[in-house]
Amino acid sequence: MAGGARRRPPWPAYRSEAMASEVATQGEGPSGPPGSRGSRGLGDRVASFVDRHVVGVFVSPGVAFVVVMMAFPVAYTLYLSVHEWVGGIDQPPQFVGLDNFQRLLEDQRFLLALGRTFLFTGVAITFQTVLGVAIAVFLHREFRARGMIRSIMLMPMIATPVAIALIFRLMFQPQLGILNDILTSIGMPPLAWTSSASTALWSLAAVDVWEWTPLIALITLAGLSALPEEPLEAASVDGANGWQRFWFVILPMVRPVVIIAVVFRLIEALKTFDIILVITQGGPGFATETLNIYVYNTTFQYMRFGYSAAMLIVYFLVVLGCAVLLLRFRRAKD
Repeated sequence: MAGGARRRPPWPAYRSEAMASEVATQGEGPSGPPGSRGSRGLGDRVASFVDRHVVGVFVSPGVAFVVVMMAFPVAYTLYLSVHEWVGGIDQPPQFVGLDNFQRLLEDQRFLLALGRTFLFTGVAITFQTVLGVAIAVFLHREFRARGMIRSIMLMPMIATPVAIALIFRLMFQPQLGILNDILTSIGMPPLAWTSSASTALWSLAAVDVWEWTPLIALITLAGLSALPEEPLEAASVDGANGWQRFWFVILPMVRPVVIIAVVFRLIEALKTFDIILVITQGGPGFATETLNIYVYNTTFQYMRFGYSAAMLIVYFLVVLGCAVLLLRFRRAKD
Protein backbone atom coordinates (compact mmCIF):
# COMPACT_ATOMS: atom_id res chain seq x y z
CA MET A 1 0.00 0.00 0.00
CA ALA A 2 1.18 3.51 -0.80
CA GLY A 3 3.02 5.41 1.96
CA GLY A 4 3.91 2.19 3.79
CA ALA A 5 0.62 2.25 5.81
CA ARG A 6 -0.39 -0.94 7.51
CA ARG A 7 -3.33 -2.61 5.92
CA ARG A 8 -6.20 -3.53 8.25
CA PRO A 9 -7.17 -7.20 8.10
CA PRO A 10 -10.49 -8.20 6.65
CA TRP A 11 -13.60 -7.64 8.83
CA PRO A 12 -14.03 -11.17 10.25
CA ALA A 13 -10.39 -11.38 11.26
CA TYR A 14 -10.42 -7.87 12.74
CA ARG A 15 -13.53 -8.69 14.81
CA SER A 16 -11.96 -11.92 16.12
CA GLU A 17 -8.83 -10.06 17.25
CA ALA A 18 -10.95 -7.39 19.04
CA MET A 19 -12.98 -10.00 20.89
CA ALA A 20 -9.86 -11.88 21.95
CA SER A 21 -8.34 -8.65 23.26
CA GLU A 22 -11.50 -7.86 25.26
CA VAL A 23 -11.56 -11.33 26.84
CA ALA A 24 -7.92 -11.01 27.82
CA THR A 25 -8.57 -7.61 29.37
CA GLN A 26 -11.48 -9.01 31.43
CA GLY A 27 -9.44 -11.97 32.60
CA GLU A 28 -6.48 -9.83 33.71
CA GLY A 29 -8.41 -6.84 35.05
CA PRO A 30 -7.11 -4.39 37.60
CA SER A 31 -7.91 -6.71 40.49
CA GLY A 32 -5.69 -9.59 39.55
CA PRO A 33 -5.13 -12.58 37.28
CA PRO A 34 -7.83 -14.77 35.77
CA GLY A 35 -7.81 -17.00 38.86
CA SER A 36 -9.55 -14.31 40.95
CA ARG A 37 -12.52 -14.10 38.64
CA GLY A 38 -14.63 -16.46 40.78
CA SER A 39 -14.41 -14.28 43.88
CA ARG A 40 -15.37 -11.18 41.91
CA GLY A 41 -18.31 -13.10 40.47
CA LEU A 42 -19.54 -13.93 43.99
CA GLY A 43 -19.15 -10.31 45.03
CA ASP A 44 -21.10 -9.20 42.00
CA ARG A 45 -23.90 -11.63 42.84
CA VAL A 46 -24.02 -10.38 46.44
CA ALA A 47 -24.08 -6.76 45.29
CA SER A 48 -26.83 -7.56 42.81
CA PHE A 49 -28.88 -9.29 45.52
CA VAL A 50 -28.46 -6.30 47.85
CA ASP A 51 -29.51 -3.92 45.08
CA ARG A 52 -32.65 -5.94 44.41
CA HIS A 53 -33.59 -6.35 48.11
CA VAL A 54 -32.06 -3.26 49.67
CA VAL A 55 -35.02 -2.61 52.01
CA GLY A 56 -35.10 -6.15 53.36
CA VAL A 57 -31.33 -6.32 53.81
CA PHE A 58 -31.18 -3.15 55.89
CA VAL A 59 -34.34 -3.82 57.90
CA SER A 60 -33.89 -7.54 58.61
CA PRO A 61 -31.16 -7.20 61.31
CA GLY A 62 -33.30 -4.84 63.37
CA VAL A 63 -36.40 -6.99 62.89
CA ALA A 64 -34.51 -10.13 63.87
CA PHE A 65 -33.15 -8.44 66.99
CA VAL A 66 -36.60 -7.24 68.08
CA VAL A 67 -38.16 -10.65 67.41
CA VAL A 68 -35.49 -12.44 69.43
CA MET A 69 -35.72 -9.94 72.30
CA MET A 70 -39.50 -10.35 72.41
CA ALA A 71 -39.84 -14.03 71.59
CA PHE A 72 -37.32 -15.34 74.11
CA PRO A 73 -38.86 -13.69 77.23
CA VAL A 74 -42.37 -14.74 76.19
CA ALA A 75 -41.30 -18.30 75.42
CA TYR A 76 -39.31 -18.58 78.66
CA THR A 77 -42.23 -17.20 80.68
CA LEU A 78 -44.55 -19.76 79.11
CA TYR A 79 -42.02 -22.46 79.93
CA LEU A 80 -41.75 -21.39 83.58
CA SER A 81 -45.53 -21.06 83.96
CA VAL A 82 -45.94 -24.84 83.65
CA HIS A 83 -42.98 -25.59 85.93
CA GLU A 84 -42.16 -25.09 89.57
CA TRP A 85 -38.73 -23.65 90.25
CA VAL A 86 -37.16 -21.91 93.24
CA GLY A 87 -34.12 -20.63 91.39
CA GLY A 88 -31.61 -23.21 92.62
CA ILE A 89 -28.84 -24.30 90.28
CA ASP A 90 -28.90 -27.86 91.63
CA GLN A 91 -32.71 -27.99 91.49
CA PRO A 92 -33.96 -27.93 87.90
CA PRO A 93 -37.53 -26.82 87.14
CA GLN A 94 -40.14 -29.47 87.83
CA PHE A 95 -42.98 -29.83 85.35
CA VAL A 96 -46.37 -29.28 87.03
CA GLY A 97 -48.60 -28.65 84.04
CA LEU A 98 -51.49 -26.27 84.73
CA ASP A 99 -51.26 -26.53 88.53
CA ASN A 100 -49.91 -22.98 88.81
CA PHE A 101 -52.93 -21.60 86.96
CA GLN A 102 -55.30 -23.68 89.04
CA ARG A 103 -53.75 -22.35 92.26
CA LEU A 104 -54.29 -18.81 91.04
CA LEU A 105 -58.05 -19.31 91.15
CA GLU A 106 -57.76 -20.37 94.81
CA ASP A 107 -55.27 -17.67 95.84
CA GLN A 108 -57.22 -14.95 97.64
CA ARG A 109 -54.18 -12.69 97.74
CA PHE A 110 -53.92 -12.88 93.94
CA LEU A 111 -57.63 -12.14 93.47
CA LEU A 112 -57.49 -9.18 95.86
CA ALA A 113 -54.37 -7.84 94.13
CA LEU A 114 -56.13 -8.15 90.77
CA GLY A 115 -59.13 -6.25 92.16
CA ARG A 116 -56.89 -3.48 93.54
CA THR A 117 -55.22 -3.24 90.14
CA PHE A 118 -58.56 -2.68 88.44
CA LEU A 119 -59.64 -0.19 91.12
CA PHE A 120 -56.41 1.79 90.87
CA THR A 121 -56.56 1.79 87.07
CA GLY A 122 -60.23 2.75 86.92
CA VAL A 123 -59.87 5.65 89.33
CA ALA A 124 -56.70 6.96 87.67
CA ILE A 125 -57.98 6.65 84.10
CA THR A 126 -61.34 8.27 84.92
CA PHE A 127 -59.82 11.37 86.51
CA GLN A 128 -57.06 11.58 83.89
CA THR A 129 -59.58 11.47 81.05
CA VAL A 130 -61.95 14.06 82.51
CA LEU A 131 -59.19 16.45 83.56
CA GLY A 132 -57.16 15.87 80.38
CA VAL A 133 -60.07 16.67 78.07
CA ALA A 134 -60.98 19.74 80.14
CA ILE A 135 -57.40 21.03 80.05
CA ALA A 136 -57.19 20.40 76.30
CA VAL A 137 -60.38 22.36 75.64
CA PHE A 138 -59.09 25.20 77.81
CA LEU A 139 -55.70 25.32 76.08
CA HIS A 140 -57.34 25.17 72.65
CA ARG A 141 -58.57 28.72 73.14
CA GLU A 142 -56.54 31.77 72.18
CA PHE A 143 -55.10 33.68 75.15
CA ARG A 144 -51.83 35.15 76.28
CA ALA A 145 -49.08 32.88 77.65
CA ARG A 146 -50.77 29.81 76.16
CA GLY A 147 -47.44 28.44 74.92
CA MET A 148 -45.82 28.85 78.32
CA ILE A 149 -48.71 27.05 80.05
CA ARG A 150 -48.45 24.20 77.57
CA SER A 151 -44.75 23.83 78.32
CA ILE A 152 -45.34 23.87 82.08
CA MET A 153 -48.08 21.27 81.64
CA LEU A 154 -45.56 18.78 80.21
CA MET A 155 -43.22 18.94 83.20
CA PRO A 156 -44.81 16.03 85.17
CA MET A 157 -44.27 13.70 82.22
CA ILE A 158 -40.63 14.73 81.85
CA ALA A 159 -39.70 13.93 85.45
CA THR A 160 -38.55 10.44 86.40
CA PRO A 161 -41.35 8.41 88.04
CA VAL A 162 -39.07 7.32 90.89
CA ALA A 163 -38.14 10.94 91.60
CA ILE A 164 -41.81 11.90 91.59
CA ALA A 165 -42.59 9.04 93.96
CA LEU A 166 -39.86 10.14 96.37
CA ILE A 167 -41.19 13.72 96.40
CA PHE A 168 -44.76 12.60 97.05
CA ARG A 169 -43.54 10.19 99.72
CA LEU A 170 -42.17 13.19 101.61
CA MET A 171 -45.32 15.19 100.96
CA PHE A 172 -47.49 12.35 102.30
CA GLN A 173 -45.63 12.19 105.63
CA PRO A 174 -48.25 12.54 108.43
CA GLN A 175 -46.06 14.74 110.66
CA LEU A 176 -43.60 16.42 108.30
CA GLY A 177 -45.46 16.41 105.00
CA ILE A 178 -46.47 19.68 103.39
CA LEU A 179 -49.95 18.40 102.50
CA ASN A 180 -50.98 18.08 106.14
CA ASP A 181 -49.45 21.49 106.83
CA ILE A 182 -51.74 22.95 104.17
CA LEU A 183 -54.76 21.18 105.60
CA THR A 184 -54.10 22.34 109.17
CA SER A 185 -53.46 25.89 107.98
CA ILE A 186 -56.98 26.10 106.56
CA GLY A 187 -58.57 24.49 109.61
CA MET A 188 -58.94 20.93 108.33
CA PRO A 189 -57.74 17.82 110.19
CA PRO A 190 -54.60 16.09 108.87
CA LEU A 191 -54.95 12.91 106.86
CA ALA A 192 -53.01 9.66 107.08
CA TRP A 193 -52.60 9.59 103.27
CA THR A 194 -50.47 6.49 102.56
CA SER A 195 -50.27 5.43 106.22
CA SER A 196 -53.92 4.32 106.31
CA ALA A 197 -55.36 1.37 104.43
CA SER A 198 -58.49 3.37 103.60
CA THR A 199 -56.67 6.22 101.83
CA ALA A 200 -53.40 4.72 100.61
CA LEU A 201 -54.62 3.43 97.24
CA TRP A 202 -56.49 6.67 96.53
CA SER A 203 -53.36 8.67 97.32
CA LEU A 204 -51.34 6.60 94.87
CA ALA A 205 -54.02 7.10 92.21
CA ALA A 206 -53.75 10.85 92.81
CA VAL A 207 -50.01 10.70 92.13
CA ASP A 208 -50.65 8.85 88.87
CA VAL A 209 -53.32 11.38 87.89
CA TRP A 210 -50.94 14.28 88.55
CA GLU A 211 -48.20 12.66 86.49
CA TRP A 212 -50.08 11.44 83.43
CA THR A 213 -53.07 13.76 82.96
CA PRO A 214 -50.91 15.97 80.68
CA LEU A 215 -50.48 13.05 78.25
CA ILE A 216 -54.22 12.75 77.63
CA ALA A 217 -54.47 16.54 77.45
CA LEU A 218 -51.70 16.69 74.87
CA ILE A 219 -53.19 13.98 72.64
CA THR A 220 -56.66 15.48 72.92
CA LEU A 221 -55.29 18.93 72.12
CA ALA A 222 -53.75 17.55 68.94
CA GLY A 223 -57.14 16.10 67.99
CA LEU A 224 -58.89 19.40 68.68
CA SER A 225 -56.43 21.24 66.47
CA ALA A 226 -57.35 18.99 63.55
CA LEU A 227 -61.13 19.48 63.83
CA PRO A 228 -62.89 21.38 61.03
CA GLU A 229 -64.41 24.75 61.87
CA GLU A 230 -67.61 24.36 59.81
CA PRO A 231 -69.58 22.24 62.35
CA LEU A 232 -68.72 24.68 65.16
CA GLU A 233 -69.77 27.65 63.06
CA ALA A 234 -73.02 25.91 62.12
CA ALA A 235 -73.75 25.16 65.78
CA SER A 236 -73.11 28.79 66.70
CA VAL A 237 -75.47 29.95 63.95
CA ASP A 238 -78.13 27.57 65.32
CA GLY A 239 -77.84 29.25 68.71
CA ALA A 240 -75.91 26.55 70.62
CA ASN A 241 -74.07 27.74 73.72
CA GLY A 242 -70.55 26.72 74.70
CA TRP A 243 -71.59 23.61 76.64
CA GLN A 244 -73.90 22.42 73.88
CA ARG A 245 -71.19 22.89 71.26
CA PHE A 246 -68.76 20.90 73.37
CA TRP A 247 -71.12 18.06 74.26
CA PHE A 248 -72.90 17.62 70.92
CA VAL A 249 -70.27 18.75 68.39
CA ILE A 250 -66.72 18.77 69.75
CA LEU A 251 -66.80 15.65 71.93
CA PRO A 252 -68.29 13.31 69.29
CA MET A 253 -65.69 14.43 66.75
CA VAL A 254 -62.73 14.13 69.13
CA ARG A 255 -63.92 10.89 70.77
CA PRO A 256 -61.72 8.56 68.63
CA VAL A 257 -58.61 10.49 69.63
CA VAL A 258 -59.59 10.42 73.30
CA ILE A 259 -60.16 6.67 73.16
CA ILE A 260 -56.68 6.14 71.69
CA ALA A 261 -55.23 8.22 74.52
CA VAL A 262 -57.21 6.20 77.06
CA VAL A 263 -55.92 2.94 75.56
CA PHE A 264 -52.33 4.15 75.94
CA ARG A 265 -52.92 5.17 79.53
CA LEU A 266 -54.91 2.04 80.36
CA ILE A 267 -52.03 -0.21 79.36
CA GLU A 268 -49.54 1.85 81.35
CA ALA A 269 -51.80 2.25 84.41
CA LEU A 270 -52.35 -1.50 84.62
CA LYS A 271 -48.56 -1.91 84.70
CA THR A 272 -47.90 0.80 87.33
CA PHE A 273 -45.12 -0.42 89.57
CA ASP A 274 -42.51 2.21 90.40
CA ILE A 275 -44.56 4.76 92.33
CA ILE A 276 -46.28 2.03 94.37
CA LEU A 277 -43.01 0.30 95.24
CA VAL A 278 -41.27 3.53 96.23
CA ILE A 279 -44.11 5.11 98.21
CA THR A 280 -45.81 2.19 100.00
CA GLN A 281 -44.10 -1.08 98.95
CA GLY A 282 -47.61 -2.53 98.77
CA GLY A 283 -48.55 -1.47 102.32
CA PRO A 284 -49.83 -0.74 104.81
CA GLY A 285 -50.38 -4.45 105.07
CA PHE A 286 -51.56 -5.45 101.60
CA ALA A 287 -53.73 -2.34 101.07
CA THR A 288 -51.85 -1.17 97.96
CA GLU A 289 -50.50 -4.49 96.73
CA THR A 290 -51.47 -4.53 93.08
CA LEU A 291 -50.74 -7.42 90.76
CA ASN A 292 -47.36 -6.01 89.76
CA ILE A 293 -46.26 -5.75 93.39
CA TYR A 294 -47.52 -9.25 94.15
CA VAL A 295 -45.63 -10.69 91.20
CA TYR A 296 -42.50 -8.86 92.31
CA ASN A 297 -42.77 -10.17 95.89
CA THR A 298 -43.54 -13.70 94.73
CA THR A 299 -40.52 -13.71 92.44
CA PHE A 300 -37.79 -12.01 94.45
CA GLN A 301 -38.90 -12.61 98.04
CA TYR A 302 -40.53 -16.03 97.91
CA MET A 303 -38.49 -17.28 94.91
CA ARG A 304 -41.49 -18.95 93.28
CA PHE A 305 -40.58 -18.33 89.67
CA GLY A 306 -43.07 -20.71 88.10
CA TYR A 307 -46.03 -19.33 90.03
CA SER A 308 -45.08 -15.74 89.26
CA ALA A 309 -44.70 -16.63 85.57
CA ALA A 310 -48.26 -17.98 85.57
CA MET A 311 -49.45 -14.71 87.10
CA LEU A 312 -47.64 -12.79 84.37
CA ILE A 313 -49.39 -14.82 81.68
CA VAL A 314 -52.76 -14.03 83.24
CA TYR A 315 -51.73 -10.40 83.64
CA PHE A 316 -50.78 -10.16 79.97
CA LEU A 317 -54.16 -11.60 78.93
CA VAL A 318 -55.95 -9.09 81.19
CA VAL A 319 -54.09 -6.12 79.68
CA LEU A 320 -54.62 -7.42 76.15
CA GLY A 321 -58.32 -8.00 76.78
CA CYS A 322 -58.87 -4.49 78.15
CA ALA A 323 -57.09 -2.92 75.18
CA VAL A 324 -59.09 -4.99 72.67
CA LEU A 325 -62.39 -4.06 74.35
CA LEU A 326 -61.59 -0.36 74.17
CA LEU A 327 -60.56 -0.58 70.53
CA ARG A 328 -63.76 -2.44 69.67
CA PHE A 329 -65.73 0.23 71.49
CA ARG A 330 -63.99 2.86 69.38
CA ARG A 331 -64.83 1.05 66.15
CA ALA A 332 -68.44 0.61 67.25
CA LYS A 333 -68.74 4.34 67.93
CA ASP A 334 -67.18 5.16 64.55
